[in-house]
Amino acid sequence: MPSLRTPAARLALASLLAPALLPLALQAQRPDPLAAEIDRRAKAIAPRVIEWRHDIHRNPELSFQETRTAALVADHLRKLGIEVRTGVGGNGVIGVLKGGKPGPVVALRADMDALPVTELADVPFKSTVRTVYNGVETGVMHACGHDMHVAILMGTAEVLAGMRDQLPGTVKFVFQHAEEGSNGGGGAKPMIEAGALEAPKVDAIFALHVGPGPLGHVDYRPGATAASTDNFRIVVRGKQTHGAYPSAGVDPLVVGAQILLGLQTIVSRQMDLAQAPLIVTVGAFNGGLRENIIPDTAVMIGTIRTLDPAMRTDAHARLRRTAEQIALSAGARAEVTISQGYPVTVNDAALADFLGPVLRRTVGTDRVSLSQPGLAAEDFSYFLEKVPGVMFSLAVTPTAVDWRTAASNHSPYFVGDDAALETGVRLMSNAAAEYLR
Repeated sequence: MPSLRTPAARLALASLLAPALLPLALQAQRPDPLAAEIDRRAKAIAPRVIEWRHDIHRNPELSFQETRTAALVADHLRKLGIEVRTGVGGNGVIGVLKGGKPGPVVALRADMDALPVTELADVPFKSTVRTVYNGVETGVMHACGHDMHVAILMGTAEVLAGMRDQLPGTVKFVFQHAEEGSNGGGGAKPMIEAGALEAPKVDAIFALHVGPGPLGHVDYRPGATAASTDNFRIVVRGKQTHGAYPSAGVDPLVVGAQILLGLQTIVSRQMDLAQAPLIVTVGAFNGGLRENIIPDTAVMIGTIRTLDPAMRTDAHARLRRTAEQIALSAGARAEVTISQGYPVTVNDAALADFLGPVLRRTVGTDRVSLSQPGLAAEDFSYFLEKVPGVMFSLAVTPTAVDWRTAASNHSPYFVGDDAALETGVRLMSNAAAEYLR
């Protein structure tokens, strides 16, 4: 083999290779025809996606009550020639789009339910729906952006249905009810139990969630991205007596106060927070009826949140031990009940690595970033326990609003900009199409 140490030799070799490399270079510069078609179709359907979003926003439905929304979704999917299943695990809807060639199965998920929140945001499609929730009259509002999620996935279904002959595999559209179901009682788990990830078996799943941020910006992360959420209830049983003679009884309020402070040491002194964050919060502490009567019982309720499954189990054991032993030391008794909620939402690392470049090609490298984990919870976590997947976020704060001070999800002032909907359709469509090929 001739030496390539001299400039002349290297130039000669380059001239020989140039004709062979030119087609590859041109191919790298040429726009991807599949992505270009997705962009064209997403732009064409954008006005209808906005209409769907406004309609869903005006007619919000609480968890486990999403009958109108489910019917709207199912009717749309059927018109696209997509195989539809309704009543999946409750009000869930599943659409199956078979591509023109054999290949893997990718699922796309959107949640459909609203919240018991009276809307205070000034938008022309404002919700005026009223209901009674936990005995209190309140409004109903899509304060977490699920109206946008549903409209985006409806648009994605139409885009991909129009390209089915080009898709090597199957897309499963999962419209999930009751994500906001409290204390682990959401819709993901019953949908899974009803076969949402089977027939055909899902190989990977993606979900998009909207929230505050620079309009059109996207973020994602591999690994834990949202926390587990568990509720606890501690009943401290003492001995009632006159407030003037505390030694004649056992004061559950004092014992409860000691327990409340003791619980704080679980986070501050017992757990290695360098491994993962942990929150133990007491949200209510009640007991007694009169100023001069020491009551029999005191009750506190709260939440435990973490991003590490092992830390979650450990925290449960420490909370129970702390409450019971402090009560025992004072001659009282603590009854501890821990109700498990949603597990940690863990994005698959390999799929996140795959998805990153897709997101960047779709919206631009400067509009995609790695996010920090949060201690909110998501029942998309149940899907991720069964199949690899990724949830990513799309920022939807209107440009006229400072996103740093914009109202957050679950606020009565939360507003998502319609301009983000087309971007959402492009993101979900590209994620599915790129995974299949």
